[in-house]
Amino acid sequence: MSGELSLNINIKEPRWDQGTFMGRAQHFFMVTDPRNVLLSSETLEEARVIVQDYRAGVVKPGLTEDELWRAKYVYDSAFHPDTGEKMFVIGRMSAQVPMNMSITGCMLTFYRTTPAVVFWQWVNQSFNAVVNYTNRSGDAPMTVNQLGAAYVSATTGAVVTALGLKSLASRLPPIVSRFVPFAAVAAANCINIPFMRQRELKYGIPVTDENDNRLGESASAAKQAIVQVVVSRIGMAVPAMAIPPVIMNALEKRAFMKVSRLTSTKYPSLSFVFSLVFATPLCCALFPQKSSMSVSSLEPDLQERIRQISPHTTTVYFNKGL
Repeated sequence: MSGELSLNINIKEPRWDQGTFMGRAQHFFMVTDPRNVLLSSETLEEARVIVQDYRAGVVKPGLTEDELWRAKYVYDSAFHPDTGEKMFVIGRMSAQVPMNMSITGCMLTFYRTTPAVVFWQWVNQSFNAVVNYTNRSGDAPMTVNQLGAAYVSATTGAVVTALGLKSLASRLPPIVSRFVPFAAVAAANCINIPFMRQRELKYGIPVTDENDNRLGESASAAKQAIVQVVVSRIGMAVPAMAIPPVIMNALEKRAFMKVSRLTSTKYPSLSFVFSLVFATPLCCALFPQKSSMSVSSLEPDLQERIRQISPHTTTVYFNKGL
């Protein structure tokens, strides 16, 4: 039929050029859209069927190109790119804004006592552990014991770090102590992400050529992927946790803001909600999700294997995770 949608649209790749920051930003604004969390199971399943059928050469009657791309982004927001499994809802990147809005607000408000710091850091790191596992790279499963050990290591290390920073901050001016939550989150990301993705560091993640032919698994690629994700996650926290302390410190000096603790947190709360909406996709866009590295940077045995099976390949590609 002349009106049937062409099968030449490459929905394996994002709609926008991933070689530019703006292209990646447009892509992640779609993937991290908080409204995707509210989509029903039926809507997600319909998107999955449309995408998988199209990849198999089957076009739903009457399907338009815009509807196809919309289905792809709904699919990408809820299904893992390597395993194809539906991701746990609070672990999806589209849940980052509502979840971080709640947790960050509590961390910025209840930071003065040790029990409060311990509790909210534990809540935050538990949430981060879910996100880090959900958005891991590769398709190799983790056993319950591996997952449990990773969770305990990640959350314990992060909470201990937060307490250490709080102890240091108690001897510093109030404005400095307000940055304890941000410093703790930044340090904890450096602990939580590697621990929750430690299997990748040990066994490697899948690397492919430019045509998506799998060439092997690389721990070197995993290290690069995890570093990029850590940098992105710390970047996400900067506008939400580094700016509100300055605002709160200024507001609390004004008499009318001292009347109510709720009032004194209203305006900075609006600030970090606004920041989170933009920080999540923009920081995800710092690096392409489909990252790359030269074959010469891989492990020697994998380099030799690639030279044998694909001698013309000089660059490999991999999903860095989010």
